[in-house]
Amino acid sequence: MKACNIAILGATGAVGQEMLKVLEEYDIPVNILRPLASAKSAGGTVKFHGKDVVIEEATDESFEGMDYVLGAVKNGMSKRFAPAIVKSGAVYIDNSSAFRMDPEVPLIVPEVNGGDAFNHKGIIANPNCSTIITMMAVAALSAISPIRSMVACTYQAVSGAGQGGLLELENQMKAIAEGKPIESKVFPTQIAANVIPFIGAMLDNDYTDEEMKMQNEGRRILHLPELKVTCTCVRVPVMRSHSIAVTLRTERKISVAEAEAAIGAFPGVKLIHDYQGRCYPTPLDTSNQDLVWVGRIRDDLTDENGLTLWCCGDQIRKGAAANAVQILKLLNEER
Repeated sequence: MKACNIAILGATGAVGQEMLKVLEEYDIPVNILRPLASAKSAGGTVKFHGKDVVIEEATDESFEGMDYVLGAVKNGMSKRFAPAIVKSGAVYIDNSSAFRMDPEVPLIVPEVNGGDAFNHKGIIANPNCSTIITMMAVAALSAISPIRSMVACTYQAVSGAGQGGLLELENQMKAIAEGKPIESKVFPTQIAANVIPFIGAMLDNDYTDEEMKMQNEGRRILHLPELKVTCTCVRVPVMRSHSIAVTLRTERKISVAEAEAAIGAFPGVKLIHDYQGRCYPTPLDTSNQDLVWVGRIRDDLTDENGLTLWCCGDQIRKGAAANAVQILKLLNEER
């Protein structure tokens, strides 16, 4: 693999920090690393391979000479800098939702549709975190028989709301232990010792934009334009790693044994039969690593062509930073 120049746009956030760690762990050969952030963060440093690297303010000139830019910023900032990144000749791998539904922009989970990445025009989109984890769990089944519909319920960790979400849960748990008042700023109501069945913004169909991502993005990733998904997204008092309960209906019947064999052989997935006496993974099991763990595969009792399963994966890693670095690695191996 050739050495490359990499910029991280949003290097001080939770996902940006994780991207730095994953680049090290994956041993990506880096000539120049350019951490980029707001003017407020410029002049500070990040650690990379044990050395301090100075954070620079992101400007239109920041991307010159870069081979890849990993985006870990919100939609507005992503759209603001995307033209300059493309103009510089770098490939922009964007973790925001700004370009996910643009037909000109590949939406990539490398193990599922990595070949699509090579059709880019300067921008590649990282899917939604819950979508990535779910697609990893079901892609092997879709390859056996096309998935017609899915019912999904997500149980999403506070890490999905960034550093502020992690801090809010920590502070609320501490306040409960000390008998102090609870403050909710990041989430609409208390998240500690609670669940919130609403993530994102309400749409006209009474689903949230977060819930519709599973269908809209899933169609692109699995190459199933008619895929139908109904989804409920729930925020839970878990630090990191999202969990999803999925019931899917395929074109033809897939037996449990056939499903287990396919899922167990799929790259990036760990099939759970007996882990510490359990037939299922939990968020704690799957944190700080990149595999999606799948368990409790069973026949759906409402449809003869249906299967139900449970999956967990680290939202910050495979759901965001690691998936982006895996895309970079895929492209760089072909340079």
